[in-house]
Formats: sequence, C-alpha cells, structure tokens
Amino acid sequence: MSLSSRTATLIGAAAILNWGLLAPLTRLAGKAVPPFQLLAMTFAIGFLVTASGWVRRPASLAACRQLPARVWLLGIGGLFGYHFCYFLAMRQAPAVEVSLLAYLWPLLIVLLSSCLPGHALRGAHVAGALSALAGCWLLLRGGQGGFDARYLSGYVLAVACALIWSVYSVLSRLTAAAPSEATGGFCAVTALLGLFCHLLWEKTVWPDGAGQWLGVLALGLGPVGVAFYCWDVGVKRGNLPLLGVLAYAAPLISTLSLCLMGETTASLSLLLACLLIVGGALLTGLARNPARAA
Repeated sequence: MSLSSRTATLIGAAAILNWGLLAPLTRLAGKAVPPFQLLAMTFAIGFLVTASGWVRRPASLAACRQLPARVWLLGIGGLFGYHFCYFLAMRQAPAVEVSLLAYLWPLLIVLLSSCLPGHALRGAHVAGALSALAGCWLLLRGGQGGFDARYLSGYVLAVACALIWSVYSVLSRLTAAAPSEATGGFCAVTALLGLFCHLLWEKTVWPDGAGQWLGVLALGLGPVGVAFYCWDVGVKRGNLPLLGVLAYAAPLISTLSLCLMGETTASLSLLLACLLIVGGALLTGLARNPARAA
C-alpha cells in the first residue's frame, strides 16, 4: 500500500476517533454482558470487517498466510494481551485508577518510538505528550481519591496494559511489510481466546433487545473492527509520535459524547483537559519529525 505519511497519520487518527466512541457504545450495549463474552462477540465481528479486505485484495490473504510466527505473536499478543490485562485489572482495582495507568501507553509510544531506525526524540514530542497526559489524567480523575496499596495487583495489570499496547504499536513499525489485512487474523484468534476465557470464568448473558444488539454490532464494526485496521496503517506508515499524543483525544471524545448523551455534565476541568490535550497535539504536530518520509 503506497501512502504518504500524512495520509497514514489521518487513517491512524480515525482509529482514535473510533476508540473515543467506545464508552457510549458500550453503554448502548448494556452492562449485563460479561466482558470476555463481549470481547469474543465484538472481535468476531471485527474479524469479519477487517477480513473483508481479503476479498478486495486476494493477494493480501496469500501474504497473510506467509507471515512469520513473530508477526502473529506480536499482533495477537497486542490485541488479546491488552484486553486480557485490562479486564483483570478492572476486577482488582477501581476503574478510575486503572484508566489513569492504562493511558500511559500514548506517552510510552512517544518515548519508545525514538528507538526506531531514523527516529529521534524531540523536546516538543515529550512536552506535547506530557501536556496531553496531564489533560487525560485531569479528565479521568475527576477529583476522586488517589491510589491505594490494596489494589496493587490491579495497578500492575493496568501498567502492563500500557506496556503491551505501546510495545505492540511501536514494534508494528518494524513489520510494515505485513499487510494491514492481517489484523483480521489477529481479531479472529483474539475472539477465540476471549471465548475461552468467557467459558472458563463467566456465565453467558445475551444482549437484551434490539438496542443492546445494535450496540454490540457498532462496537464490532467501529472501535474493534475498523479501528484496529486503521491503527495498523497509522503506526506502520504515519507520524508515530503525533499519533501517540493524538491518542489522548480518545477519552476526551468519550467524555464529550457522554455529555451529549446526558450521561455526564460539562465542567471547568473538562475545558482545561480539552485545552491541554489539543495543545499537546498541536505542539507535537508542529515539531519537526526526522522520519517524516519513513
């Protein structure tokens, strides 16, 4: 796929937009469906969405079959590993603190991307990432209490989420030759592993009514389906430090969406978080990227 860095970055940003809709769509899907069951259902839909590229580009299917084992381990480890640790962390620690720690991954992407060939860490990259991180923490914390040693295991799992997704995103840059349609295969295996965890730990609860089924379908099509394909394109061919900072827009989009749904209210902290995140993205975007043509 021949894409400019700017186009690939825009495609990667589409993934962030989809992830910003994760919370409202999850609300639409209802709270009754267990997390690993929802993981299996949505990734199965995501597989159908991303694998449709094999129909449009039959050559990509042949290329996926020839991918080395390390590419499959990276893809499956990234997608399933992140969600596995995230769900377990949510069981063992409060959701706010888990979210704060898990959202270290965009900052880690900015830092780790400097280790890639042809990349260098700029002061503006770090400043922009820290500004966006401050906005994200302000947005998610919402004045609630601090960390508690009782939930240490959950915190460790949340940090593992951040490490897994940042390492997956950065190392994907080194597998740029692998077609992005391979995410269909990663989604399929993730769905099967999610099903295994569901059968092992959970009781099956199906969505109740057309609205909840629509929420599950929308999750599979957007935040789980198209999003991972777009992210793969972005991290392989786009401006990786900028995508890392832009990722902090996801919780902002999520909060704004919930405001529109009447689930939460606007506040001064929301405005300040918006300014910090947008300002951080602008600062990073204006920074000279030494690997812009990569």
